[in-house]
Amino acid sequence: MSRVGLKPIQIPSGVKVQVADQVVSVEGPKGKMEQSFDASISIVIDGDVAELSRANDEKQSRAFHGLYRSLLNNMVTGVSQGFKKALIINGVGYRAEVQGEYLVLNLGYSSQVWYTIPEGVKVSCDGPTKVVVEGVDKQVVGQVAAEIRELRAPEPYKGKGIRYEDEQIRRKVGKSGK
Repeated sequence: MSRVGLKPIQIPSGVKVQVADQVVSVEGPKGKMEQSFDASISIVIDGDVAELSRANDEKQSRAFHGLYRSLLNNMVTGVSQGFKKALIINGVGYRAEVQGEYLVLNLGYSSQVWYTIPEGVKVSCDGPTKVVVEGVDKQVVGQVAAEIRELRAPEPYKGKGIRYEDEQIRRKVGKSGK
């Protein structure tokens, strides 16, 4: 039995969920999302609760059961509350600022790094060393944050680079003198 797939999804007020032709649409105050799903999974909406069930007990159907429940839950959460990832920039002279549709980063390279902000994601800077990525789609927010972090990953000796706000960097001791 799928423990994840059997949990009902609470739909908050202001969020509208519709199922038609193997496509589920979720609309809320923050935006609108759509997701197609497999024919072996059926979604039933009863008032403010959505439940998923599967047609058979095949391995693929069991896997889809939990997957689509998580995707639908993330869609409902995204259109009602949104998702947010914060990044911290450590290093002398390292800073970030938003200029139009670009995030401009000074990361110790010979020139600035211009990162194009994708559509559907809002990037803001809380001061020169904190970057906040917000959006409706959890996967896109995580991907954008990972791409920004990848531009200068934190190094283990001094901790310089871009890290997630809740990330702990394992520090190494470095060379010891005589």
